[in-house]
Amino acid sequence: QVQLVESGGGLVQAGGSLRLSCAASGRVFSLYDMAWYRQAPGKQRELVASISSGGITNYADSVKGRFAISRDNVKTTVYLQMNSLKPEDTAVYYCNARYSSNYWGQGTQVTVSS
Repeated sequence: QVQLVESGGGLVQAGGSLRLSCAASGRVFSLYDMAWYRQAPGKQRELVASISSGGITNYADSVKGRFAISRDNVKTTVYLQMNSLKPEDTAVYYCNARYSSNYWGQGTQVTVSS
């Protein structure tokens, strides 16, 4: 069982920055493929960024050049640095871990005002 706890969400003006953190339980964190998803009201959950156990990253086209995903295997934490935020980035952001099964955090709200 993997437990994920997100933090770092909040309210920010357009053009601002936030950094989300996701602390994961488990002694084999380095083997997890990690990702951030988001879900806006009335929309489906979508992949924002992912980072494999080997450090390969992938981004949704809508966030390329603005967001950066990283991981710290010692702290068993994955981060999402979000810059140049736009109102359309407003959503609940969820941390995801894949290791034999799929695990989700509880989500953290990000609101970007115009």
